[in-house]
Amino acid sequence: MAENEQPQGTKTDVDKALLGSATYRSLGEQRLSPAEERFERARRTTGLWLAPLVTIVFWILPLEMDRTQQSLGAILLGVVVLWVTEPVPIPIGGLIGVSAIVVLGVAGADEALGPFGSSTIFTFIGAFILAQAMLKVGLARRFAFWILGLPGVGRSTYRVIAAFGVITCVLSAFVSNTATVAMLLPTALGMLAVIGKLLQARGLVAQDFDPLRLRVGAALVLTLAYGASVGGLLTPIGSPPNLIGRGMIEEATGVKISFLQWVIAALPICAVMFVILLVVLLLLNKPEIKRIEGIEEYIASQKAEIGKLSRPEINTLVAFGTTVTLWIFPGIIALIWTTDSEIYATVSAHLNEGIVAVLGASLLFILPTAWRKREYTMAWSDAAKIDWGTILLFGTGIIFGSLLAGTGLAKTIGVSASEALGLSSMFAIIAFAVILAIVVSETTSNTAAAAVVVPIVIPIAAAAGVEPLIPALAATFAASFGFMLPVSTPQNAIAYGSGVVPITTMIRSGFSFDILGGTLILLTLPVMAVVSGIV
Repeated sequence: MAENEQPQGTKTDVDKALLGSATYRSLGEQRLSPAEERFERARRTTGLWLAPLVTIVFWILPLEMDRTQQSLGAILLGVVVLWVTEPVPIPIGGLIGVSAIVVLGVAGADEALGPFGSSTIFTFIGAFILAQAMLKVGLARRFAFWILGLPGVGRSTYRVIAAFGVITCVLSAFVSNTATVAMLLPTALGMLAVIGKLLQARGLVAQDFDPLRLRVGAALVLTLAYGASVGGLLTPIGSPPNLIGRGMIEEATGVKISFLQWVIAALPICAVMFVILLVVLLLLNKPEIKRIEGIEEYIASQKAEIGKLSRPEINTLVAFGTTVTLWIFPGIIALIWTTDSEIYATVSAHLNEGIVAVLGASLLFILPTAWRKREYTMAWSDAAKIDWGTILLFGTGIIFGSLLAGTGLAKTIGVSASEALGLSSMFAIIAFAVILAIVVSETTSNTAAAAVVVPIVIPIAAAAGVEPLIPALAATFAASFGFMLPVSTPQNAIAYGSGVVPITTMIRSGFSFDILGGTLILLTLPVMAVVSGIV
């Protein structure tokens, strides 16, 4: 029997199910209805033959394309099919693709595996360990009770989700999107545990229900992930694609976009997109319970039960607080001295996000809870339970992004599409930039999408006699609007790593937001660029 599976009819231990959740679960590890099981079996079986078929067909097509680029494209298409259909766990699909890249001679082993050393990978490791500690010691549960106790919030699951979304958006404008979601996810899971226990206590779910499949959990966690993507657009320091695109635009056009200009241009897009996120997510993932009746009494009894902060909780707060402080410090420096200052360059170089994450996580293995017994806040057996699969998955996404740029496949796709479509107007080039950035982001990462697409769009616009600034800015914004797959953004990967969001739910929700977000950028950004004084 799987670790998180229990005999039919026994009462679910909600805390245990959420703490040790398995992200990539087989059919036997899930509680599925007959209809759901038939769909999942068909979907996974389809992937077994469709992935190799798509790869082989694209491989042998007589295309006028560099052989290395065509080989990479064939492998990437097959991997995307594996990610969507899940015949194997999603991280394994990525590793199969990386293995094929080396075995089939697309790239050497060192070149292919080098991106696994990215600082983003270490950000994941540190953030996941911190999140595991917050769940283990009960700190996430304590935060959940605090948020539920806010006036007017705790009585409605809809308000709880909206409150988390607002907090995420605001924080991610100044703190890394990855860090923001990593900080808030444990509290969200603590909140889900509270709601799950209420549902269980009131007989609204079966006693042996699976808390990982609650719609309210999917809505809550996806609001965090998608809200961070939207909030990260608000400032030029909110997300790596912003800094990449802004720098490339300045280098290519000589136009320097100020902090205030960026905020004025982005604010309406962020505000409208956030409202769209809430409405659509709550429609697609309608919470099992709307009003949380008797929440005040429940919170009071639970607060009395957990008592004062324990030593493990205090230690975790110290580690968490240290990490967050070091994460946001470069942003504070940027606000005071700007991102072009020498002091910002020095501070950001020394306080790399990934290094700060693993440094903060290391404190959990240093701060003692029982010194005489040499017991510390976290043991390695606790850290071993973090979602290493998601870390591998995002590493493979970075690899594909690097090779897309390195082999020239991204540029070939962009130029070929431009010539085939006959792009000549500002509107057409902006639409092309948005679509290409979202597509690339879905299969690699938002950072890779900005780095790959912006250099493609600028010469295409220049060749058509169109001012390249707005198309390049549109590509930069759209790079953060890949919502469908865990590999699209770090925050998507973290949300998926929680085990609460099935891949089919993320694809269904993300597809809607890809279209809505892309349309919003296309229609709004040209106007806001003029209003803000960028052009």
